[in-house]
Amino acid sequence: MRILITNDDGIHADGLRTLERIARALSDDVWVIAPETDQSGASHSLTLSLPLRVRPVADKTYAVRGTPTDCVIMGVRHILDRAPDLVLSGVNRGQNLGDDVTYSGTVAGAMEGTLLGIRSIAFSQCFSKETRDAPHYATGEALAPDLVRRLLAIDTPAGTLLNVNFPDRPAEGVRGVKVTRQGRRNPDLVEIEPREDGRGIPYYWIAFRRAPYEFEPETDLKAVADGFISVTPLRLDLTSDAFLDRLSGALA
Repeated sequence: MRILITNDDGIHADGLRTLERIARALSDDVWVIAPETDQSGASHSLTLSLPLRVRPVADKTYAVRGTPTDCVIMGVRHILDRAPDLVLSGVNRGQNLGDDVTYSGTVAGAMEGTLLGIRSIAFSQCFSKETRDAPHYATGEALAPDLVRRLLAIDTPAGTLLNVNFPDRPAEGVRGVKVTRQGRRNPDLVEIEPREDGRGIPYYWIAFRRAPYEFEPETDLKAVADGFISVTPLRLDLTSDAFLDRLSGALA
């Protein structure tokens, strides 16, 4: 099995090294193609106005001056002599839950693999204020290989990727695996922090406040908060089927 791995935290990220070890527990044909620099929040963006620079780092390892989406396209369409059987993206430093998936470059790497017809899984490691400087990457390293084997044994519909989040705890403290749906965050937790530079010119940071919030049952947010690994199937078709017929009737 040929595996292509990427991420959005960049070629030097600890989570990428973790994912490489996970992939090597599954196969001896592993290719690493990751962004040269941190692309967190890049979502499913493409580099269209600048050239893509590719730098060999080691055997079967390349850094691309672009986004995770660029990396997967470059890997599949240019660097590899044949397409991979599996795309793994991550392990992201921080969760990709609920509305996070629409911003996430990690999830986007798996999205691009799915668009190209390749089975794809995104991985993220949650952390808290206390574990911010030392996320529990060992949790994913210990538990992901078996989880991936189990997921590959299941037929996945075309146009569907899997979003996996590990809870903020050591592997021995994980309570199990839950299949979840995408949750929703409290939008009031997003805030703008105004500042001034040395010349008195204003600038701003977008920030997310931490506050108690009751997550809906059966969601990715709830599962991880309760200490479970969350596995969420995401589909690329964003059509609102529930609204489609009503909209057609209203505009007929």
